Amino acid sequence: MSAHCMLTGARPGFGNRISHSHRRTSRRFDPNLQTKRYWLPGEGRYVRLRLSARAVRTVDAIGVEAAVARIRARGVRV
Repeated sequence: MSAHCMLTGARPGFGNRISHSHRRTSRRFDPNLQTKRYWLPGEGRYVRLRLSARAVRTVDAIGVEAAVARIRARGVRV
């Protein structure tokens, strides 16, 4: 599975590693993804979401129902 957040859509950024001799090689800055399981009371089931650490805090603030609605609005199947 690709490294992206279901809620925010955060994806890896790309850049260069720069060595002491200043040679540049390609690298990736991956988002801090966590797999979390939330109880979805409206559907009476658990959902497993792959979220960045920032998105986990967003779910805590807005609630899991609103977060799942946003995820579905982005076209991601939950």
